Parts: sequence; C-alpha cells; structure tokens
Amino acid sequence: MIYLIIGIIFILALLAIRVSNKHGIPALLLFIVLGMLFGAMGIDFEDYQFADNFATVALMVIMFYGGFGTNWKMGKSVAKESLVLSSLGVVATALITGLFCYYVLGFNLLEGMLIGSIVGSTDYASVSNILRSKNLNLKYNTASLLELESGSNDPAAYTMTMVFLSAIVGSKVSIPILILSQVALGIVMGFIFAFIVGKIIKNLTLGADGLYSVFMASAMLITFSTTSLLGGNGYLALYILGIYLGNMEFRGKREIVFFFDGFTEIMQICLFFILGLLSNFSKFIGTFPIALAIMLFMALIARPVAVYFLMLPFQLKRNQLNIISLAGIRGAAAIAFAIMAVNSQGAFSIDIYHIVFGICVLSSLIQGSLMPPASKRFDMLDPSDTVLQTFNYYQNKEEIGFLETRIHPGSSLIGKQVKDLNLTFDFIVAKIERNGKTIVPRGHVTLEENDLIVLGGELHFDETGQDLIEFTIPKGHKWENKYIKDLELPPDHLIVMVQRKGSDIIVPDGNTLLLTDDVVIMIKVEHDIEFSLATDELDTSEQGFNE
Repeated sequence: MIYLIIGIIFILALLAIRVSNKHGIPALLLFIVLGMLFGAMGIDFEDYQFADNFATVALMVIMFYGGFGTNWKMGKSVAKESLVLSSLGVVATALITGLFCYYVLGFNLLEGMLIGSIVGSTDYASVSNILRSKNLNLKYNTASLLELESGSNDPAAYTMTMVFLSAIVGSKVSIPILILSQVALGIVMGFIFAFIVGKIIKNLTLGADGLYSVFMASAMLITFSTTSLLGGNGYLALYILGIYLGNMEFRGKREIVFFFDGFTEIMQICLFFILGLLSNFSKFIGTFPIALAIMLFMALIARPVAVYFLMLPFQLKRNQLNIISLAGIRGAAAIAFAIMAVNSQGAFSIDIYHIVFGICVLSSLIQGSLMPPASKRFDMLDPSDTVLQTFNYYQNKEEIGFLETRIHPGSSLIGKQVKDLNLTFDFIVAKIERNGKTIVPRGHVTLEENDLIVLGGELHFDETGQDLIEFTIPKGHKWENKYIKDLELPPDHLIVMVQRKGSDIIVPDGNTLLLTDDVVIMIKVEHDIEFSLATDELDTSEQGFNE
C-alpha cells in the first residue's frame, strides 16, 4: 500500500509542475499543499527527527547543486552585490524582523530573533524555479544576482539560527567563537575539499560514467560531514565545493548534471511534501494571522530596507531594487531550520514550526506569483538577455558541443564570409568574438585576423578512452623542446592534444613545440590503413581551420 501511495504522490507532483509552469505558481508550494492534503486525509505523521534528518540531506543536495549550476563568469559581475545580500542582508533582515516580533507581536526577544534568523534567507529552489519556468529574462544581470544570493545565503541564516538557539537553550558555547568557527571553517574546508576533489576528478578514470555521480555524491557527503564535525558550516562548504567543481571541465560532467538534475528534483518534491505532511492544519490556521503579519512585514519593510540600504554603494537602479526586494521568497531552508529548533528541546512559548511554515507558504504564494507581473510592471524584462545565457548550460545538458578556434595571422580564412565556409561536418558558426565584442555570424559577415570563432554541432564523446595514450614529458625526455613535425612517431599514432601547465589546452599542429611537463594525449589505432584514411580526410576537410 505504501508503494502505491508513493507512486500516486510522484504522479501528482508531476501534474503540479505542469500547473506551476502554466500559471506561474511556485511548484514547490504545490508540493507543500499536496502534503497538507494527504495529512488532512488521515495520514498521521509527526516524526520531527526523521523530517530533520531528511531535510538535512535534501538541503545538502540543494546547496551543492545550487553552487554547481552557478556560472561564475556570469555571476562575477554581480558577485559583490550578491555576497553582501547573502551575508549582511540576511543579518539585517533577521534583526529587523526579530525586533518587529518583539515590539509589535509581543514575542520574547530571543524567540523573536530566532524567528527572524530562521526566515532570514531566501529560497534558491523557489527563486530559480520561478526565473526559469517563467523565463524571466531580467535586465542588468539581475537573474544571476538573485540566484547567486539565494544559493549562498542559507549558511548565514543557519549560523544566526545556531547563535540564538544556543542562547535560548543555555549553551555555554561562546557566541563569537561559534560565529567565527561556523564561517571561517566553512570557507576554509570548502576550498580545501574543492581543491582536493578537483585534482582527483581531473585524473579519475572510472569504468562507467554513472560512477562519476557516485563519486560526486560521496565527495559531497564527506565535505559536509567533516566540516560539521570540526564545528564549521557544512552548507557553506558544500556551496563553495559546488561552485568550484561546477566551473571546471572534466570527464563525466554531463552525466553528473543529468543525475543531480533528477535527484535534486526528487529531493525537493519529497522534502516539501514531508514538510506539508508534518504540519497540522488546525495549528496552521491558528498561527495564520501571526505568519501573515510577519510575512507582509518582511516583504514590505524588512527586506526592502535591507536591500535599499546595503545596495547604496553599488548604485543599482530603482526598478532593479524593487524586483530584488520582491524576490525575497522564503522556503525549504527556513522550515528545515524550524524543525531543527523544535528538535533542540528548547522551552518555547510559541509554535515555531507552524509560524515559520505559514510564513514560507504565504511568501511562496504571494511573492512568487507576483514576480512575473511585477517584472513587467517595473520594466525589468529584457528580450536580449536570458537566464540560460551560457553555452556551457546547453553543452552540459544536451547532445551538442561547442568548439572554440582563433583565426591566426596568415590563415586562408581571413577575408572569407561565413556563408562561404565549406564545413564538411555538421557544424554551424555559433558566435564570433572580435575585439571583445560579440558578432552575430550571419552569412555576409567577413572573417578577420584574430577573430575567435565558436563552432556548434552534435556531440559524440568517446566514452571508452581505450585508444588514448596520455603521458607527461619529463625533463630530459627526447621529445623535450622539439616540434611535433620533427618527432619520429609510429604510423599508427597521432598527437591530438597538448595540455600545458598554466595555460589552456593546445590543439597541436606540426609547428607546436613540446616543453617539459607538457601533458601529451595521443590516439593509437589498430590498423595502418584506417589511420591513413582518417588523416587524409582531416587534411582535406579541416586544413582551413588548422591554418
């Protein structure tokens, strides 16, 4: 019976996603409502400890993959603004909200501050879901700013929650030491594990590509657990690990993207369903007025005040600040932190879980639904921009690839028009970079010296790697300081790539000079006749680009 119910739940969740895409309602809110409905139908679930453990794992996956999917090149231009909002913005929002709970709603001061801290961060899953499902192409790189902020601000809210929770339960831990260890160790351990895992995966060869996902999941668990055991912020370490690895290129990356795409979706569905199931409808209604008051205060006062004040040095536009303020949607992390507070066995005078639960439900419903029309109202939609504006996004998910090559001095391609290029293979000129500007590669565009050309086409990746030979040229090797054309290679060997320390991968030709510590990748074929035919074809079809 339990398996039948689980199957029905996932089918209903898929239908909820369709409703979300059609009407602009956050899908994750619908998962919560689905959980509440099943609870109202008689499924009795009050296991806060199980919910806490599951929420921890789910947040680990969401935090890691949020970082993994962050394109640093796009986000770098708004990194300062995002990091200020994800740290000081969380602190300011939490403190202002806490004071409101104390002075207006009559909460105990520490409990008010705890509520403010728990709901201090914005929800990455909700923000990203709305931006992508409604294709909100926001001006001034605002989509990247919001995703980077919402993906990185949970650690700050978690640290503040730990601080006020420790004060409430009477922990003897020094608050300054707690804050310092959470932040400092989280950052340090994140970069240490990112460096180690990055080195390993660059040189890792596994029998099946699916095993790369297993390795990545293991690295994620080890990073979080080790950081947490040392007293650091495991979520912060995971986010750093995700950003570092997500902006690297390595074997098996596409399979990791496919795995975590599905796994993250499943974890989000299960998490929000469990959170909805954990709620009691009568308690939800009883705390509804308080939750509504706090949610409206945060949306109309706390978040805008924090955003407008902290963004003063960056001189953002008024309409941009309005959208950033509205995008302060609360979600999964806040409810998970509320469960953690319930499990702390602290003596609370308020129903923390249902107050936070109500705030997040209302925030997702009201703010999430207002995002699309508000973007139009504030003239923030930009048809020339996109939330998917990166070739890497498509390359990691689709059976297409992109090849970059430069038109060198003396090349026979100089002066040719795009329409005259005789591309034997199924490739298209996707983009031309010239003097730092992007040129749309229409047929009449003439190629010039030093143009950077991006070719796009169907991707067929060699998954076996059995024909590849890779080695590093040591000092004193007979190939050291020699040109490839002068090497006495066997007829069935061809050097296809050279990776040089401190520089990019080199596509070799006869005039490529090999240096000490160069990594040389060669292909070895079994029959001389096949080798000869292959090289003849390459010479006739690609000589223009090689020149």
